[in-house]
Amino acid sequence: MLANEQLIKTKNNNKTKYTIEKIAKNVFMISALIAVISLLLIIGFVFYKGLTPFISKGYSFIDFLTGTSWVPSADQYGILPMIVASILSTIGALLIGAPIGILTAAFIAEVAPKKIANLISSGVDLLAGIPSVLYGLFGLAVIVPTIQDVFNLPKGQSLFAVIIVLSIMMLPTIIAVSKTAIKAVPDAYREGSLALGASKIETIFKVVLPAAKSGILAAVVLGTGRALGETMAVILVAGNSPVLPNSLMDSVRPLTTNIALEMGYAFGTHQEMLFATGVVLFIFILVLNLVLSKLSNKAGN
Repeated sequence: MLANEQLIKTKNNNKTKYTIEKIAKNVFMISALIAVISLLLIIGFVFYKGLTPFISKGYSFIDFLTGTSWVPSADQYGILPMIVASILSTIGALLIGAPIGILTAAFIAEVAPKKIANLISSGVDLLAGIPSVLYGLFGLAVIVPTIQDVFNLPKGQSLFAVIIVLSIMMLPTIIAVSKTAIKAVPDAYREGSLALGASKIETIFKVVLPAAKSGILAAVVLGTGRALGETMAVILVAGNSPVLPNSLMDSVRPLTTNIALEMGYAFGTHQEMLFATGVVLFIFILVLNLVLSKLSNKAGN
């Protein structure tokens, strides 16, 4: 009798566990579907609105990409200056921010005493939590006047100011991900290098960093995405002139700021062209991430 009751109890427990597991599995699946569907809806809506002028209104997509005049009131929609500004600002920020971020991560993970490493890591985490608009305010209050005074310019809002602000903003991402990648390198690599007579610095640059290059490239990918997609901070320091920059000191208007500045009052074709700008930005980020991810995968093999 007791054996039967125990058997029934065990079956009920197993049935309950199976039911809970099935519910949990369905919840996970629904969550994943919501994420995928949300992405598809966003992409579909942006592409629908953005491609409408070229499909049904006769505008040339090539002229849109290569045109140098953005004057909605005159029906002129050319985003080449904004594409150039986005590319130059991202590359410039990467050239400054990536080396600083990687070296800082190496210092935290390999060189600094534990207390100092924890202190710097806390500062980096705090830097990551600062809203982007505050970076822009800092740039407007400190970086822009400094550039104006040092280079004797009528105004300091420029491509150079954008590069500096973006390089600061990408640091937390690059440092955090690179630090994790460096710490994941097995100690046997370090011990083997030191046993062969290499110094600690030589070990870091010739053994540890090459071994962690896949994770470091992933950090660069994420940092690049942060720089390319930034809007609020850039608006405050860019000057927002939709013309081709001739130097680092010229005012610029990247793709993201063009959308943010004009979407509030745009309508009709003007609004659709802003969505088309979003399509170009999306494709640009997608291609960039695919290329950098491919490089990251090759580095990991």
